[in-house]
Amino acid sequence: MLNHIPGRPLLPRGKAADVRRRFGTWRGERPFWAGLFTMAAGAPILYWPYANLDMDGVPVALATTSGSGSLIIGVLLIALGLALWYRPRQRVFAGLATLLLALVSFPVANFGGLFLGLAAGLVGGCLACSWEPSDPTEPPPPTPTAAGPVPLPTGDSRRGD
Repeated sequence: MLNHIPGRPLLPRGKAADVRRRFGTWRGERPFWAGLFTMAAGAPILYWPYANLDMDGVPVALATTSGSGSLIIGVLLIALGLALWYRPRQRVFAGLATLLLALVSFPVANFGGLFLGLAAGLVGGCLACSWEPSDPTEPPPPTPTAAGPVPLPTGDSRRGD
């Protein structure tokens, strides 16, 4: 319910409801969760090779030769996530590329960002490949009616029981 009167500006509560409604519509027209998981996969893959952690004065670093590989894979995953949001027709290509990059990140980028990026990339790629746009011209499928149990015959009338 919008608190909107034509010719008057929206009230703050009405603006929030309008923004939520428009965001929900935008989100429903594209593989939103696939893009979000794909971009979330790029973050840990990018982070771990360049992180400098300190545990009670002992520096902990996962910096290996995987720095450039992690950078390339992480940036590509973030770009593919954005492509899923803004180019939903490219979802199959982006989904397959996400799956491939997530699998390649396991040996190249510190076990796929300590398995966080690997898992998020696999989920995002699978969601992207399986997403189908809704067809607004197609009527919704009929819902099955709740019918009671079908009575079983007590006897076969052909045998005379």
